[in-house]
Formats: sequence, structure tokens, C-alpha cells
Amino acid sequence: MVNKFEQHKTNAVAFYDLMFNQCKPEEAVEKYVGNVYIQHNPHVGDGKKAFIDYFKQMAKEYPGKRVSFKRIIAEENYVVLHCFQEWPGDQNYAGIDIFRFDDNGKIIEHWDVLQIVSEASVAANKNTMF
Repeated sequence: MVNKFEQHKTNAVAFYDLMFNQCKPEEAVEKYVGNVYIQHNPHVGDGKKAFIDYFKQMAKEYPGKRVSFKRIIAEENYVVLHCFQEWPGDQNYAGIDIFRFDDNGKIIEHWDVLQIVSEASVAANKNTMF
């Protein structure tokens, strides 16, 4: 039997992949979001409808955007995804997304931070962001 932490990790990745890579935010919300969806990103409205509308618009404006998952960490009812976001154009992002799950294993809250991936020539060290 899969433990709660592993199931939350699987669901967080599936949710993110479905809404970001596959551009299906309605399906992502239907499958993986609980009764409420509390949003802490200041660029996205609160609630399910605002989330769906935002990602539908993003899919139109940025066809070909992709995310890959570098690290997935779970603790209590939280999952943290460390992601590489590839965008059409000249900037890509390192992102941290935090999801909180309810007792039924559904996502009910989200926080995130994004940072532009620096070119190696301007980095203060030789380490990558991932």
C-alpha cells in the first residue's frame, strides 16, 4: 500500500503536469483539488475558477511552455516541488511550489516562488540552480 506522503507527491506532480504541460487546468482541478483552493501567488486569483482561467490564458500566450521536476519533498500534508520551467523566449525559471492537502488527499492551498535561471557567465559560482 502506498503511504500518504508518496500519494501526495504523486498527486502534486500529476496535477502540475496536467495543468502546466498538458494545458488542461479544468481536468487538473477536477481530479486533484478539494472543495476550496486557496491561492497565495499574487498574480493568480483565489479559487478554482480563477486558477483555471489563469492557466487557460497562459496556455494561449505561451504555447510550448514545459516544466520538469527536479525534487519532490513531502511532509505532513505538504508537498514541495523544485521545478525547472522552460518558457518560449529568452528566460527560464527555477521554481518552488508548495501544496497543502486536505485529509482526503486533495490539494487545497498553494504557494510559489520563481527565480530566473542565470547564465553561467554571470553566476558567482559554478553550481547550477538544480
